[in-house]
Amino acid sequence: MDPSRLARRSRAQTRVRWELLRNLIRKDLKVKYKGSTLGFAWSLANPMLLLVVYTFVFQIVLKSGIPRFGIYLMSGLLIWNAFSGSVSSACGSVVANANLVKKVRFPLAVLPLSAVGFAAVHFLLQLLVLFVVILILGYNLLGADLLLLVPAGAVAITFTVALSLLVSALNVRYRDTSHLLDVALLAWFWLNPMVYAFGLIQNRLHEWTWVYLLNPMAVVVITFQRAIYDPGGGSTGSTPVQADPGYTFYLEHLAVAGAISLVLLWLGFHVFRTMQADFAEDL
Repeated sequence: MDPSRLARRSRAQTRVRWELLRNLIRKDLKVKYKGSTLGFAWSLANPMLLLVVYTFVFQIVLKSGIPRFGIYLMSGLLIWNAFSGSVSSACGSVVANANLVKKVRFPLAVLPLSAVGFAAVHFLLQLLVLFVVILILGYNLLGADLLLLVPAGAVAITFTVALSLLVSALNVRYRDTSHLLDVALLAWFWLNPMVYAFGLIQNRLHEWTWVYLLNPMAVVVITFQRAIYDPGGGSTGSTPVQADPGYTFYLEHLAVAGAISLVLLWLGFHVFRTMQADFAEDL
């Protein structure tokens, strides 16, 4: 076949996939807030409520000692919630659309990817709210530090897509996957420095801290905190709140996390493509 014709067909198929993905994300957003008076405002109110509650609990009641704890927590919690929400939804995305999968021929990967896109929209809206709150409170925000959000966001998206594809495929054949994932995400939450200072990890692990940072989401979280959170020169006694005051530390570990994410992305696509031929039968 003519190479130019193959190229045109490939571009057309790519456009169809993207259009299908956009439509699925749009549908999910409409369904979630259908009949709701406030609509999207609920997604904006959620981080505000979390900010107030966690600030009261960990800064006033439990006295974590971390300056501006609410901002510190939310800087990492929003991206973690986007990740965990994406993976959880993606895990059951193929099973939830069993009737569609068995009756219509379409690129099945858009099902878990739509879950990622849905969570990404919410994350961006909530991040905007956090920025507004920080500025209203008079804390420092605008600066070169925010540029770290770009590589950290890229790693987060890659890792999220990779794991979403993997668990969505496995869950079709092995239904215990969703239950195991729920338990894993619950434990995984505490492996990210959000309710405690990263310095606590450094003080205990010392030269073995690099093992802790093989967790891509921990690297993403501390980078988001470095980009958004301003401790105001604070520390919890002799324990630094942030991992490092510079940039090189984060970029180096993001590179490692990115490499791990790319390997997992290859594995996720491979498993999904291998197993998708049997989806209709397994469902």
